[in-house]
Amino acid sequence: MKISVCIATYNGEKFISEQIDSILKQIRDSDEIIVSDDRSTDRTLEIVEHFKDSRIRVIHNQGKKGYTPNFQNALKQADGDIIFISDQDDVWLPGKYNAVITNLKNYDLIVTNSKVTDEALNVTNESFFNIYNSGPGLFKNLICSTYYGCCMAFNRKVLIYAMPFPENTEVSVDLWLGLVGEAVGRVKFIKEPYLLYRRTGNNVTQLGSLMSRSKRPLHMKIYKRLITLISVLNLTVKYRLRIKSHQ
Repeated sequence: MKISVCIATYNGEKFISEQIDSILKQIRDSDEIIVSDDRSTDRTLEIVEHFKDSRIRVIHNQGKKGYTPNFQNALKQADGDIIFISDQDDVWLPGKYNAVITNLKNYDLIVTNSKVTDEALNVTNESFFNIYNSGPGLFKNLICSTYYGCCMAFNRKVLIYAMPFPENTEVSVDLWLGLVGEAVGRVKFIKEPYLLYRRTGNNVTQLGSLMSRSKRPLHMKIYKRLITLISVLNLTVKYRLRIKSHQ
């Protein structure tokens, strides 16, 4: 069984070394780290290549720039039976790899808890789950998503059904993967924190309630959730029809 860890990078020179080092300490020799770079203009790639580790594979996002296309580029190249998603500025805590692999024997997608930290990794909240009451559920997560990619891992079944991502850019990659996991399999949230979730001024996701996590107009937030709901329902119907046809 091979494991792929997908990291999307963009100008991440400040923290990427610490993140990759924390991952390399846990994965096996047969596993891989796929770094998809979105045309960084700093020393990100130089730092990654400095590891000189055969488990690290660097690819370049030649398509549309942005967080979602860059992650999709990494996922397309993943050879693993199990796929971890990791951001460029967090740190894996000891035990994350083994805990996830063990739980994926009975589940299709795992979300681990994390400790929220400041830029210097000083813990500001011991449990990310406590902030949002994290857990599975279609409507729960449409209202306020508790699926965060940096805390997620899933099997190839989920990846197959999730790819390609919906063309509508309103569907976020983290929430989409989580809801696909619910639609085609079993999801588990692990309360034990296995990540230092670093909060910096460059984070794509923001902490807060539905009303405060972004400054977008309310009607656009509602539109985003409707588009996501429609996409998931369409996928669910296709999945059930496929299962029925094979019975």
